[in-house]
Amino acid sequence: MKLYSCPLRLKAMLALVLAGVTGNCLPLQAATLADHARRYDEQIRSQILPYWYDTAVDGERGGYLLSADAENPAPPATEKQIVTQARMIWGFAHAHLKGYRDPRRDYLKAARQGFEFMVKYLWDPEFGGYFWKTDLAGKPISDRKMLYGNAFVVYAFVELHRAGGGRAPLDRALELYRDIQRHCHDAKHGGWGEHYTRDWQLITAHDDRIEVEVAGLKSANAHLHWMEALAELYDVTKDAEAGKSLAEAIQINATWFYPPEPGKSAFHRHPDWREVTNPKNAGLSYGHNVEFAWLMIRAQEVLGHPPAWDHFHAVMRHGMRYGWDAERGGLYNRGVGDRPATDRDKVWWVQSEMMAALTDSLRRHHNTEHEAALLKLIAFLNAHQIDRTTGVWLDTVSETGVPKRTALAHNWKAAYHDLRALVKFVEAFKPK
Repeated sequence: MKLYSCPLRLKAMLALVLAGVTGNCLPLQAATLADHARRYDEQIRSQILPYWYDTAVDGERGGYLLSADAENPAPPATEKQIVTQARMIWGFAHAHLKGYRDPRRDYLKAARQGFEFMVKYLWDPEFGGYFWKTDLAGKPISDRKMLYGNAFVVYAFVELHRAGGGRAPLDRALELYRDIQRHCHDAKHGGWGEHYTRDWQLITAHDDRIEVEVAGLKSANAHLHWMEALAELYDVTKDAEAGKSLAEAIQINATWFYPPEPGKSAFHRHPDWREVTNPKNAGLSYGHNVEFAWLMIRAQEVLGHPPAWDHFHAVMRHGMRYGWDAERGGLYNRGVGDRPATDRDKVWWVQSEMMAALTDSLRRHHNTEHEAALLKLIAFLNAHQIDRTTGVWLDTVSETGVPKRTALAHNWKAAYHDLRALVKFVEAFKPK
């Protein structure tokens, strides 16, 4: 008998399979990065993208419906949130752009109809910007405007333009960038405000309609994704003002939120960049740290600046020392400073960003430690976190791989983190 690496479904996971099993299973001792890349490429084509197309596209009202669980009944979707909708536009556009085509499923059309829903119902024609969420038919149920959500709109619209969606998405992305710069940029301290009323009044006190980050503070999360969006906007447009904003976003993230001493990473800062001392805000996210590391390199390369590989590797070393499961593979969720992880769950998006960061590291030059880590991460994912039926990654498993949250799709879980990581991995390692 041989040990096999294959996506196994939850309680039916097996450590041993009979020799001679074919399909997506590969003997562990023979599985190279190229082997895994070939298998993941096929899984994207035959499972992952068909799953998202067949279950998430709302052909009746437009946009997307996300509520699914691999093991338990999921409540029906009741709303369409800006982050979910934008990420699905990006996912389908990215798939089409990267050559994933299906004669029975038009991924570019699926992205376009999401764009049309977004512009028709989430865009505010009076004050500009995009609302936080609508009901299923498109009626706004939260008109709050948040930097985090609008950043993903820019990111999605640029990708749709790249994929062949025409000039309109790019024009909308530039228009939104200028609205955000006009209303959210902090001219005194730098950076951007994050939570606003419909008419762009900054919200600084608790508001039940704020569903992401903390009113009155600047967050690592929003500034990271704004940098991500600005990089792609500038890459396509070479707009001078967008370039200045991107350079500012890199500097702010690298200074205040994800510094070269990664143990000093911070979730939040006061508007003037003072430290937030509330214990509830303490700690760091290994997933966000490694996501920043590879997105920083991408942003610097887009600007034509020398990539800060020393900073990148400092973040990776910290994650590997304090947040990495050296025995089983996988990146833990959270920790504090230069100490072992305090939250050792393995969340799908954290594993996705670790895969992306390790892939970019190996694209630059061979690193034996990172190659071994990537192979171990893949082995853990295939055995414990990738749903066998759909190819989609389960929300959260324990450090040993026991399922804790088996959701496949919800407002915060769309065709974004894991799809992006897999496509990046395939591009890097699949034999040409």
